Amino acid sequence: MSKRKMFLRMITASLLRRRSRMLIALLSIAIGATILSGLVTIYYDVPRQMGAQFRSYGANMILLAKEGESLTTDTLQDALSVIPEDQLVGATPYRYVRLDMTSRQQSFTTAGTDFAEVQKTSPYFSVEGEYPQAAEEILLGKEIADTIGAKVGSYIQLTWRPVVTVHENASDDWVPNAKLSGSAEGFNAGIVVVEATLDDEGKIATLEIDASSQTPEIGGQVETDRNFISRFIGQSLPVSLGEDVDAVSGATISSQAVVDALNNARSTAKGSAAAERSGYFNVTGILVTGGEEESYIYMNLKDLEGLTNDNLLDVAELSVSANAEQLEEYAKAIDGSDAGITARLVKRVTRSETAVLGKLQALVFLVTVVVLLLTMICVSTTMMAVVSERRREIGLRKALGAPDSSIRAEFLGEGMFLGGLGGLLGGLLGFVFAQVVSVNVFGSSITFQPLLLPITLLVSMLIAAVSCLLPIKRAVAIDPALVLKGE
Repeated sequence: MSKRKMFLRMITASLLRRRSRMLIALLSIAIGATILSGLVTIYYDVPRQMGAQFRSYGANMILLAKEGESLTTDTLQDALSVIPEDQLVGATPYRYVRLDMTSRQQSFTTAGTDFAEVQKTSPYFSVEGEYPQAAEEILLGKEIADTIGAKVGSYIQLTWRPVVTVHENASDDWVPNAKLSGSAEGFNAGIVVVEATLDDEGKIATLEIDASSQTPEIGGQVETDRNFISRFIGQSLPVSLGEDVDAVSGATISSQAVVDALNNARSTAKGSAAAERSGYFNVTGILVTGGEEESYIYMNLKDLEGLTNDNLLDVAELSVSANAEQLEEYAKAIDGSDAGITARLVKRVTRSETAVLGKLQALVFLVTVVVLLLTMICVSTTMMAVVSERRREIGLRKALGAPDSSIRAEFLGEGMFLGGLGGLLGGLLGFVFAQVVSVNVFGSSITFQPLLLPITLLVSMLIAAVSCLLPIKRAVAIDPALVLKGE
């Protein structure tokens, strides 16, 4: 029989003779290996799991156009190419404009967006009904729905009235007998529209004002106050509020909008003034968030582009599954690209995610260390008891000439055998443990890491070997003469 076979037989025979004690040591190592394997799996999977959880709190990156540039659907796609597809959870574009509800003489902020992306970047949105899926369907904020008395299934008409910006050459259209049309923003960003005709001398002959977007009690007076309108007749463009005409009492903002609209007015014969566009939309859902989102109307971006006749965007909200360092790198890459877009991180989300992730990983690490220390103590205590039971055997072997190295090898072999068997068992059970924790805590499963099994096996054998050092030292120190004398 070879020395190796003899050595293995000695170890197995010794373990079998003390089955109860060795079973305790084996269970200690197996439990320690299970916790080690499970928590290490969770430790490395926590960033992904926590990232998925934090994505439910909204976007963590905002994209805006740089000064002098425009954010469009095309430039947005160029910027998104910087971020890996497997890390981009969602990218929601937004375009904000004021649309009029003429039937109620009110104006509301309307956001054009992509509802499929909204559900990815803002999963906290609560919708009574359902998200719009087809054209000419809208989502109403609860505040607006309560204001106008709309419900799911209601139809409302929305009108877009373009703002005519100031042109340096606007006076080119102010010629005798010209018909002019212009618009400007008034109170609460509502659009005020004016139509005027000039006489033979190029002075204002007639003036019609549409201020239905203003408050009827105050701002709406600018279109019905004949005294106010008469002040413009006979004036030459441009006019100045306070010098050429006086404002309607209590409606200074709306009065200024009338003046600005006149000064922006262009000849309708040249088609320079954009025509207003309207549409009827079906309310498919009421948005409830408890925040400012309830004061907006949401419609499909394509529908809004049909009203405004452009593909401009105001902002894009991104949800990216990445840590703070990676987000910083992506933001710098987007800023340095040719897309004309700047990226800003939502600090409250990224900082909270980093802080919680760091604390959770530290807690997992601390628990793992404590469990391994307890395992080591348990194995060491068991092996110390075994040494005490085998004092006479060890003393006899030493008296017969057995070297200390053989005693060390036998005890170390027993410990590493237990460590290997317990590590193998714990490595497999650890994945089951990690899976149960992940499903119950984070609501998602994890993938098996094959490399973790040999690592758990090696660590368990190392823990067992370290645990045997003190018992081995005690065994080697036994004096055969004292043991054989019975002391």
